[in-house]
Amino acid sequence: MAAGPVEDDDLIRVYGESQATLGGFLEIRSLPNLTVVPLFHADLNPMGTITKEAFETLVARMLERLASDGPWDVVLLALHGAAVAEHQPDADGEIIARVRQLLGNDVVIGVALDMHANVSERMVQNSTVINAYLTNPHIDPRSRARQVADLALAAARHEIHPTTAFIPIPAAINILRQGTSDWPMSHLVGVANEMQERAEVLSVSVIEGFPYADVNELGMSFIVITDDDLDLANQLATSLANEAWRMRKDFVGDGVDLETALTRAAAAQRGPVVLLDVGDNVGGGSPADSTHVLAAAQRLGVGGLFHSLCDPESAEACHSAGVGATVELHVGAKTDALHGSPVHITGIVTHVDDGRFEDTGVTHGGFRFFNAGPRALVHTVDDHYVLLNSRPMGNTSRAELTSAGLDPLHIKIIVAKGVHSPRGAFEPIAAELIQLNTPGCTSADLSTLRYEARRRPMFPFETDTTFSA
Repeated sequence: MAAGPVEDDDLIRVYGESQATLGGFLEIRSLPNLTVVPLFHADLNPMGTITKEAFETLVARMLERLASDGPWDVVLLALHGAAVAEHQPDADGEIIARVRQLLGNDVVIGVALDMHANVSERMVQNSTVINAYLTNPHIDPRSRARQVADLALAAARHEIHPTTAFIPIPAAINILRQGTSDWPMSHLVGVANEMQERAEVLSVSVIEGFPYADVNELGMSFIVITDDDLDLANQLATSLANEAWRMRKDFVGDGVDLETALTRAAAAQRGPVVLLDVGDNVGGGSPADSTHVLAAAQRLGVGGLFHSLCDPESAEACHSAGVGATVELHVGAKTDALHGSPVHITGIVTHVDDGRFEDTGVTHGGFRFFNAGPRALVHTVDDHYVLLNSRPMGNTSRAELTSAGLDPLHIKIIVAKGVHSPRGAFEPIAAELIQLNTPGCTSADLSTLRYEARRRPMFPFETDTTFSA
């Protein structure tokens, strides 16, 4: 995605026609008797803890714009929900609380969250309306954000009185079981959608949580908003929470080992077979430079592989060499040993560019503009297509390949750094998707992660955990 601060009308240019959360907010510009003012947004690929300096600088800028450009009837916030800062573990809760403190209790605050949010009580209490995506891969951010905007406007006009029930459960959901078209999430989302059809129900959110953030709020949660009926909101949220808890063992998952997956992919009658590199899930905060899959493919003699790596040094070397040049490089694994060792490749540089491309099709999160930094494609002597990026990039767009001169339909094996995020783009064309049990900072094996701040007890870490909503 295009990272960095964006302000004023540039928000419309970057996000107005996208399927992202801000696209849903900006839709209401077409409504009569309404003035919509885009102010400020900043994003980047997930990575480590946000520094205090970065958090305070960006939040201060947002609050400055809110204070100088007001007054407001409604403020809409597009947040992830699982952000963690050095000094603010509940970073999103802190942002909403500061906005509420600045604006006072009379201003309506609408908040749209990612489905992977670790929701806190503070986030809910300081919001008038709050929801989250109901799809993973996230293909509904625009429509869910539009729901928030419509409800916030109705609340400001006193047409409705949003009343919210929030119930977290002591369970961390394995990333491999978070696909909403797959059991068991498909069942919970189906129940939530049925609840939303009731006239008195304004919004229902099933929030999966983000297992790679070591915070007290870690875990699955449920939000139900009704029109001035707290008993009904509590009843429905309780029903969802208890149903999820009953199914908790279904949320434990495991991936396929590398050799089995590569052998299966190589033997497939047709492609592309998409290998989901779970351990290097960029959307979960990994560095996008894991070489475990590429090294195993070399070792097993499996060709026909597309593999992207964040390696600015190698990308620069290819730019210097130029298209058509033969290069020898040690690529990837420049971050740490957890994500493998640099792999030696020899091949021809077939494409170089500045890494900016656009995708108007289906992408995770609905993003349209992408920026991988200066990048280069190398076709290796063992028939691998290695795309070298200068910035961490998850593989969530088929345009990533087509903009570099590749036809995804003619690639035998596509390695996608992600778990569910690549599915929106690649599942429609994939012969098969295989979730890999690869090592890395986003490993699907939660027992390999060290937690200090999470709640205890919590399933599946403490198997005897009990819960009743």
